[in-house]
Amino acid sequence: MNPIRWGILAPGRIAHKFAQDLVKSPNARLTAVGSRNLERAQEFANAYDAPYAYGSYEELLTCPELDIVYIASPHIGHYEHTMLCLNAGVAVLCEKPFAMNRRQVEEMVRTAREKKVFLMEALWTRFMPATLKTLELIEQGVIGKVLGVKADFGFKGIYDVNSRLFSPTLGGGALLDIGIYPVFWSYLNLGMPTTIKASAIFSETGVDASNGMVMTYGEKQFAFLDSTFMAKTACEGWVYGEKGNIKVHGRWHESQGMTLELYGEGREVETQVFNFERDTWGYGYEIEAVGRCLSQGLTECPEWSLDHSLDLIQLLDSIRSEMGLRYEAFDA
Repeated sequence: MNPIRWGILAPGRIAHKFAQDLVKSPNARLTAVGSRNLERAQEFANAYDAPYAYGSYEELLTCPELDIVYIASPHIGHYEHTMLCLNAGVAVLCEKPFAMNRRQVEEMVRTAREKKVFLMEALWTRFMPATLKTLELIEQGVIGKVLGVKADFGFKGIYDVNSRLFSPTLGGGALLDIGIYPVFWSYLNLGMPTTIKASAIFSETGVDASNGMVMTYGEKQFAFLDSTFMAKTACEGWVYGEKGNIKVHGRWHESQGMTLELYGEGREVETQVFNFERDTWGYGYEIEAVGRCLSQGLTECPEWSLDHSLDLIQLLDSIRSEMGLRYEAFDA
């Protein structure tokens, strides 16, 4: 199999981490970088031995050696940049959140399907070994029926009204930046909820600095979720079952370990620890999954399809509505 030839659009912090894992992948090759600043693109390309550097996103799509573009721009640009690539017939892996609302995601999905171009939301956690092991244990019935899930994600953010964390014009707020992970965890394990309750503590800029969510499901299941820029939290992911629990160690969305707890007689608990050590950031699992899809001629990833992304953005929109969080530039 020939290596998949990758381009990176917007060479920021997360793009560097992605590129560092990309160059370690045996079935992938970084060939092009596109930035709004040519010098920045050239510096990034030189750092990872990419042969092409471009001073605009449009020029990136003219690269003669390009199979797919990884979009690493701030999430207010995801819709625009994804549509730019799709309309040029170029496959896309776009960072999460896929876009600012369901309306944008629907258009992205519709365009990709009409043009038969590969498109996927870059939810790398879906491909982590800890996530796969969790799903395997549930499928095998090891913990019995899933009763509920819990997940948190929090860090102490530096308050800056102009930063991507707190600026409403940049789509700031805890939910879209990090709360998407706990919401994803609930969706992955329980699907779409019957009810959603959510509230938030808002920053002075009007975006959520902290949020909490409670979801219920038709079979008397629950999800307790939260995210915050106000404090460092445990960042653990839990799945509670009739026969036992699964705890994905912090930071759970990129975890290298998990613990299975099985109930015995009385208060006795049997534990088993799983370790998934790696020497990378963890993007390689996602990169390999995309490579398999492209090599097989698929236009969607079975593990994280476009229908899954539509469900996830619907959940995020519903939570924002429940919290009273609006982005005037995008929700008109």
